[in-house]
Amino acid sequence: MQLYRRGHRGPAVAQVRAALATLALLPDADAATAFGNAVFDDACDRAVRAFQQRRGLSVDGIVGPETFRALEEARWRLGDRVLSYRVARPFVGDDVAALQERLLELGFDAGRCDGIFGAQTATALRELQRNYGLVPDGTCGPATLRALRQLGRKVVGGRPHLLREDEALARSGPALIGKTVVVDPGHGGADRGAVAGGLEESAVVADLAARVEGRLVAVGVTAYLTRGPTTAMTDAQRADFANNADADLVLSLHCDASPSPRCHGVATYYYGTYRPGGATSTVGERLAGLVQREVVARTDLLDCGTHGTSWELLRRTRMPTVRLELGYVTNPGDAARLAAAEFRDTVAEAVLAAVQRLYLPPELDQPTGVLRLPALAPG
Repeated sequence: MQLYRRGHRGPAVAQVRAALATLALLPDADAATAFGNAVFDDACDRAVRAFQQRRGLSVDGIVGPETFRALEEARWRLGDRVLSYRVARPFVGDDVAALQERLLELGFDAGRCDGIFGAQTATALRELQRNYGLVPDGTCGPATLRALRQLGRKVVGGRPHLLREDEALARSGPALIGKTVVVDPGHGGADRGAVAGGLEESAVVADLAARVEGRLVAVGVTAYLTRGPTTAMTDAQRADFANNADADLVLSLHCDASPSPRCHGVATYYYGTYRPGGATSTVGERLAGLVQREVVARTDLLDCGTHGTSWELLRRTRMPTVRLELGYVTNPGDAARLAAAEFRDTVAEAVLAAVQRLYLPPELDQPTGVLRLPALAPG
């Protein structure tokens, strides 16, 4: 689709303004702007940026596919439409997220509150309907909505979906042997990613992914790469790959770029967004923090922190997923580091150490930057 930003006008801009007004980010009067003459002005730009910040999207003031899709999802409230499981085109929206949160509060495992009505949400809804004498058809219609409003919360002591993630991590044990990790080098094929100074993001992260995969396999992990040197996948396809592999973790590898050559450093991202119930991946957040700290401790890259986002891959994977943005190819210092094989080896060691530390209990964990490959190799 076309990208819309400050200065554009027309029917699509009117649609954006109306959605922002519905969310109280623009005055209602602004939504009444003449349909064909709606302008993407400074107020609209500020509202779009505020919305992107709230939803865990890249805050650039540009309405592209992700922001447009998020605006569409945000307009739905639970009860606005009848919800059910559709394989080809599942219902997606804040009403689905609210339903998932309510099911989890009542003790039914609807999975992560990602706002996507999938098979797990349908199963949880049917279980609720059976337990409370409703027709177990997996459809959230008027009768089910009445029941949801009347029932009290059953799960206490914390957010249910966060408790389930922590419990699954604890059950899996500290050993890496038997774990499955999907390593996802970004871009690929005709999509070279960020390109500058003779470096191509897709080639750099493919090489890094191979180094990470080799180290994971050496310590007993079953590791899969999402793509080869000449192939490419959409983020949805990468998520499907990881879900079908029943992976324990996903590590997505990228480099960054900026119009300014002064931008530099490393950042790590996990699934987290403003939604009903504050949906997030608590284990993903923990892993992102470990990856970030290990990379910063072992290199001289600037620490740009960890951040929750709702990017497609992070959202659609059922397991904890992190995305590492390893330096800027547009910065001379970062580019020189990325071009060096020794640097990529160091980062691969850092990622391996972070994965092991995720599973270690506190009494066996080691300080950041000291865990080494020989200590992880199976005996």
